[in-house]
Amino acid sequence: MLSRPSLGLVCALITVLSWAASFPLIKVALGGLDPLPLAAARFALAACPAVIWLMVKRPEMPKIVDLARLALGGALGISIYNWLLNTGQQTVSPGAASFIINTLPIWTALLATFFLRDRFGIGAWVATIVSFSGVILIAFAQPGPMKFGNGSSLILLASILSATYFVLVRGVIARYGPATCSCWTLITGALWLGPWLPDGLAQISVAPTSVISAVMFLGLVSASLGYATWSYAIGHFGPASAANFLYLVPPIAITLAWALSGITPDILTLLGGVVAITGVVMLRLSMARAARKATA
Repeated sequence: MLSRPSLGLVCALITVLSWAASFPLIKVALGGLDPLPLAAARFALAACPAVIWLMVKRPEMPKIVDLARLALGGALGISIYNWLLNTGQQTVSPGAASFIINTLPIWTALLATFFLRDRFGIGAWVATIVSFSGVILIAFAQPGPMKFGNGSSLILLASILSATYFVLVRGVIARYGPATCSCWTLITGALWLGPWLPDGLAQISVAPTSVISAVMFLGLVSASLGYATWSYAIGHFGPASAANFLYLVPPIAITLAWALSGITPDILTLLGGVVAITGVVMLRLSMARAARKATA
């Protein structure tokens, strides 16, 4: 049996691998499903284990106001997020998409500054500019003109919406725990996507085996298992330390995309990715310094 530290590490690595795999597998699934039906089918699958977990564990039921915030989080962080991500990945490579999505800590910190009155110093603003510069380089490397509404900008908006979700439910997670909140987010996200589920099932029924397998993995592993193991990793390492594992997602996503689909990112995409992740690392270092000064 694994010790608690080993189990925390295993859970973090399972999350990284399952989330990294989601980017190339979304590309595969889009070969047979449209963006919204794909999201609906994926999270209908993911919601099933979440319902079972809530029935078995019977955690405290969130208050109406907290449940409403989780439902809004499901709309932003699941439904609209995945619609934008899936649509964006129709023209953006899996590796580039993973780099853009992983600017999430930048947008979370910015939103927390404006809405939760968190501190955001000069170093953090510099990190934001660096990270955003990397996203612009990635955008230039993708096909199509540089304009709002192309794949890169849609994925960037998805990352910002995901950050909005985390800021929105931060207090709720503190009250009920990440596992309970993840379950309610998955369930409400699936309900918001319900109108597109019949189309998703119809498209799956005529899709090739590779597409069906990709959707199954995205729903049961990347979404359901990935969220569960991430909840455990956050509980073991703490949010800040656990987030460092997410730096592994883009390189693994690029490797898997190459292995599964032969998609190799160009030099400009890789350069932009390195710049974007450098900005995120700079942000974390800046926030860590600020935290040490505050407690000194």
